[in-house]
Amino acid sequence: MKNIKYSIIALIAASTLNSCTADFEEINTDPNRLETISPASLLNPILYGLTNHNSYSAWHNRTAHLMQGIVPYPSNDALGYHRYWVTDAIGQTMWNNHYRWLKNIVEMEQAAIAANDVNYQAIALTLKAWSFANLTDVFGDIPFEEALQGDQGITKPKFQSQQVIYEAVLGYLEEANALYDTSKPLIYAPDLLYGDRGPQAVANWQKLTNSLHLRMLLRLSDVQPSESIAKINTMLNDGGTYPIFTSSADDAILINTGVSPNTTPWPRIQDYASNKRLSTFFVDTLLAWNDPRLPFWATQATNLDKEPIGYKGIDSGYSFESYIDYTPSSPNNNTALAPMKNIVMTYSEVAFIQSELAFKGLISGDAESLYKQGVEAAMAIWNIDLPSDYFENEDVVFNNSLEQIMLQKYFALYFTDNQQWLEYRRTGYPLLPKHPDLFNNGDMPVRYPYPQDVKRQNTENYQDAVNNMGGDDINTRVWWDVN
Repeated sequence: MKNIKYSIIALIAASTLNSCTADFEEINTDPNRLETISPASLLNPILYGLTNHNSYSAWHNRTAHLMQGIVPYPSNDALGYHRYWVTDAIGQTMWNNHYRWLKNIVEMEQAAIAANDVNYQAIALTLKAWSFANLTDVFGDIPFEEALQGDQGITKPKFQSQQVIYEAVLGYLEEANALYDTSKPLIYAPDLLYGDRGPQAVANWQKLTNSLHLRMLLRLSDVQPSESIAKINTMLNDGGTYPIFTSSADDAILINTGVSPNTTPWPRIQDYASNKRLSTFFVDTLLAWNDPRLPFWATQATNLDKEPIGYKGIDSGYSFESYIDYTPSSPNNNTALAPMKNIVMTYSEVAFIQSELAFKGLISGDAESLYKQGVEAAMAIWNIDLPSDYFENEDVVFNNSLEQIMLQKYFALYFTDNQQWLEYRRTGYPLLPKHPDLFNNGDMPVRYPYPQDVKRQNTENYQDAVNNMGGDDINTRVWWDVN
């Protein structure tokens, strides 16, 4: 772990997209090996950097506000993402973080090829697909083929369409699945995601690759229905070739142990819930379900005398809190305390993907059974047992509607980067209450505007992308968003 520690510190200290090769050559010297970068020395810093950003920045500071999970309180001003007030600053950290780590993912892929290690090559392809998908899903057209080539003199990369990028990243996942050799272990240190080196770790990574593939194919199911549904059926009908998550034991969750350098994104845990509350929609839905996740995710509200009054949220989208005569429920700190869970993807999401497709008659399978599996697995993420009478509640018993499947999926995606927001954009669910104080005519933003740095430093290619997409604002739909 010593090498991993210094690798993480070296990478986190980097402030640009440039390669960190020199640092690795200095700190990862093994007297029994050639002095070259191993793919494993890059893997753990990449995993740590991406997952921690996705928990802290993508979900906690952005998606949770847009999707009525978290509401600022007390309000510093009348603006905020919870009111759909979005500027071009919203995507700056995601742009910088993902492109920075993508540079290292490409180095990892090259190191794996040089070492003739197909498993690390497959993992690198998976991470590359996941990262580019995260970027294009929030921005639309982005630099792709010419990105990450500053050391080759390309400082102003051309943007490419989301359709081209999706075709490429789906190809990465297909290639990765074919590369895995589950008879061989990972030969270097255990990785932070699965914590193992043996063949089982390789099998877990392959399941993640194909589960991510399902997520992306579902996202295309309205814009390219024939191709995406055909591929989904091919995968689901051939588990030998395309293994996917089949239980909660397969969940891809990186645990921040709290032992340096694997600390949580909140060095001061009080900052996690400081000036934040939970929405009325979030709290009241879980109350109606008598859901055991509520006390794990939320604190009780208090009256003016600071006495507990049960779980009570605040309307998302409010402008000023002068009308509130109580202190609403806050996010519970235990969600962010070490050991903290950074969610990449879970079996619960896979079950809900299949439940939706079965409901629509696009795959074989029982939508209700898959719905129940998704709910139970969503609770298992947080080590909570499903109550024996949970599905006897009239608000939870399966009613054979997409709205119900997506509402449960909303809670299953809690703490999972941008996925709640992306699924809302794809389906329109869950049905979120619209406060009269919302900006943007009460319409949910459907993308991040490009960061100012991009507009200023790569103006010509930026303008080409804007012309191709039809605008650069929060209402410009990306290619797959056709509903």
